[in-house]
Amino acid sequence: MVYIQIMKKTATTTKARRIEEEIHQTKPFPKVQTKDLINVIYTASWMEAQQAHLLKPFGISIQQYNILRILKGMRPEPATVKLLIERMIDKNSNASRLVDKLLKKGLVARHACKEDRRRVVVFITDGGIQLIDRVAVLVENNEAYKHLTEEEANQLSDLLDKMRGVE
Repeated sequence: MVYIQIMKKTATTTKARRIEEEIHQTKPFPKVQTKDLINVIYTASWMEAQQAHLLKPFGISIQQYNILRILKGMRPEPATVKLLIERMIDKNSNASRLVDKLLKKGLVARHACKEDRRRVVVFITDGGIQLIDRVAVLVENNEAYKHLTEEEANQLSDLLDKMRGVE
């Protein structure tokens, strides 16, 4: 719900505001790292709301989109649900349930593994590929990146990696 509220608020805001203004911070942050943390969390929520809004007309969630992207990247190889869980961005998602929903929409197919019939493998269908390709155009033109140059976007990605301890 917070994500949708942020999305609605952002959509009606005529001018972008600094994080202090967005969250109505009246006192200075105790440390710049505190401000950074709040800004990263707020911006992640804002971006997630934009992504959810973008995906809504296609009838898929952010987590379903993530699974489709993983499967497209692995194509023509299949994936097990366990592998999907390992590769998903949102580790708290129920991958089995998400696959079931994608199966009902005809975006993935599920088959018993040839080597081990107890295991199930998942493939992306042609319909799933077509949907991902249509969505990809919109995602690549995400509102969040219109204010960043390619160099700045690369720098942002490097800094976020560095925050997680990547050297």
